[in-house]
Amino acid sequence: MRKISILVLLLILVGMLIPTGFATDSNVVITYGETTYSNSNYKSFVDNFFVNQANVDINNVGVKTITADQVNQVSSGITGKSYNSNQILSSALVDLNDNGNLKVSVDKSKITTITGDMYISALKSAGITSGHVYVTSPVQATAESALAGIMNSYEEVTDVQIPDSVKEAANDEIYTQAEIVNNSGVNADDLSNLVNQVKDEVSGGNVTNHDEIVNIINSHVENNNINITNNDIENLADSIEQVQNVQGDVNYYKTQVNEFLDDNSTGGFSLDGLFDWIKSFTDGI
Repeated sequence: MRKISILVLLLILVGMLIPTGFATDSNVVITYGETTYSNSNYKSFVDNFFVNQANVDINNVGVKTITADQVNQVSSGITGKSYNSNQILSSALVDLNDNGNLKVSVDKSKITTITGDMYISALKSAGITSGHVYVTSPVQATAESALAGIMNSYEEVTDVQIPDSVKEAANDEIYTQAEIVNNSGVNADDLSNLVNQVKDEVSGGNVTNHDEIVNIINSHVENNNINITNNDIENLADSIEQVQNVQGDVNYYKTQVNEFLDDNSTGGFSLDGLFDWIKSFTDGI
């Protein structure tokens, strides 16, 4: 009888310890484009994609919206483009429960320009190397603006702010690739492969000189038999140079995120552990 009374007391204590909103998975965040979020049919389409692909309960995850103003803060300084509130369609889900190597799943039926590999490359430029990202849109979209929402989601999940210089460099990379695909008609996968090769060589040699980066790009363009304009090569060199120049900020951000991931996986209050202990306790009653 005394053990049962202790068990009841323990269950009451557990109820007090579990915070309000416990059902929400703090490691998953959906960022909706504001156009999608304000249209119930659009939102339903996007939600179905996330449920089917990510196998999550969207009622129990964090939710944010990315607005035209937020996208324009990024794009205006890179491409000069300005978006209206009815043009922000692409949406993304970030799942840090999948804490292995970074993966990006893109809805190829709706995303017309940016590939999963392009997102991975840009996110790695920002120091993001883990988690699973899902990107879709209710209608066809180029989806370069989704990167702003993805990085916003990582900040929400980890409570670590990405330095503005790093955000700008990563977004410049994705916008530059989108422009090259649109201008030169180059295959997006071929371009992504080219950019990764160039970035690896530039990073490995710690190359920051613009002319050297241009020469490296030209070499890989020739080796891969890719036809892009000299202007595109210059823009790509500017983008990769910018990524190189913010590596100090990238490394600082990566250190903070790794500390979060380590703490999240090994420290803090564990409900699973507590429930296991209660089960072992009741087994002895």
